[in-house]
Amino acid sequence: MGIQSREPARDPQDLERLLVVRQNQGDVEGMVALFEPEALIDVAEGDKTEVRLIRGHGEIRAFFAELCASGRKFRMGQQAPAVVNGDLALTGTRMADGKMTAEVARRQSDGTWLWTIDKYLHW
Repeated sequence: MGIQSREPARDPQDLERLLVVRQNQGDVEGMVALFEPEALIDVAEGDKTEVRLIRGHGEIRAFFAELCASGRKFRMGQQAPAVVNGDLALTGTRMADGKMTAEVARRQSDGTWLWTIDKYLHW
């Protein structure tokens, strides 16, 4: 699927759904396209004091390629309503296992939304 034919996130609430759909399709480039070029993702797992940051499309692509190759599939969680302040939005999802995510999205010049920060919360 070419990037021109991918559905853009016209609302910050679209990002989670698009990420899950694209991950389940194995569309790594489509997943990367939901993030700003210099986005930051904290992908730490396990000990809640651990920090594992990946930054930028190159590192994000490598992370998602590894994740898709593992066979693990994302499932839709329960999204909290986005909190929007101008061109920034706070998004978050409670996943099926009860853990939470929190993200910051930014409205782009064309009116679409991309994530700029993504954090998996370990509480």
